[in-house]
Amino acid sequence: MRRSRGFYRAIPRSALDERNELERICGSAGLKPALFQPTSLHVEDLACRRGGRLIFEGLSFVLRPGEAIALTGRNGAGKSSLIAMLCGRLRPDGGRIRLGGSDDEAELAEISHLVGHRDGLKTALTARENLAFARDVLGDAAATPDEALAVVGLGHAAELPAGYLSAGQRRRVALARLLVSRRPYWLLDEPLSALDVASQAMVAGLMRDHLADGGAILAATHGPLGLEGAGEVRIGP
Repeated sequence: MRRSRGFYRAIPRSALDERNELERICGSAGLKPALFQPTSLHVEDLACRRGGRLIFEGLSFVLRPGEAIALTGRNGAGKSSLIAMLCGRLRPDGGRIRLGGSDDEAELAEISHLVGHRDGLKTALTARENLAFARDVLGDAAATPDEALAVVGLGHAAELPAGYLSAGQRRRVALARLLVSRRPYWLLDEPLSALDVASQAMVAGLMRDHLADGGAILAATHGPLGLEGAGEVRIGP
C-alpha cells in the first residue's frame, strides 16, 4: 500500500525517539528458547571464480554448534561470495560444502538465516509487516514481529514504513528477522554496519544468546564482533 506524503508528515517525532529504548531492552529476555540439533558445517577446499577471475581457492574450515567465526579479509577478497555460496546463491568452482550430524540430510539454506550487506526490506511495508512476511516464508515461528522489534529497540516504530526509517533502524529490522524464525545457522554480512555503539552491544547480546542455545554464526566483518572466543577465517593475505 502506498503512503502519501501527508502520512509521513503526520508521524509524530516521538515515534522515532529511541533514546531510552535500548537501555530498557537488553538482549532477548522473554523470547522462547530455541535449542538446536547438533549439526556441524564443513567447508572443504572451496574455490571461487567471479567473471573468470580466481577469487580464492583451498578454503577449508568447520563451524560447530555453539561456535562463531569472524570471516575477515580485504575488500573484494570474497567474503560476500563465500556467504552466497553457503546459502546456495552461488555455485562453488571447486571443493565441497556439507553438513554433518543429526540433520545431515538437510540443506544448509533450509536451516540458515542470511542477513546480507543489503537489508532486503520492502520499503513500502511497515517494520512489522516485513517481519511477518519473513516469518511466514521461513516457517518455524519463534518470536512475534512485535516481540522481535521490541528486542532490537524498535517497538515504537512497528507501524512505520521501512522506507521511512534511518539506515541504522533498517539494519535493526533486518537483524530482527533472526528472531522471528528458529534457524541454527546465522550467515551475516557486516552485521554491525550502520549501527551505533548501543545497537552493536545489543546485537552482540543476541549472538551470545544464539550460541548458548547451540546455534552457530559465520559473520563477515572488518571489525570485532564483540564475542569472546570467536574464531577467525581470513580470506587472502
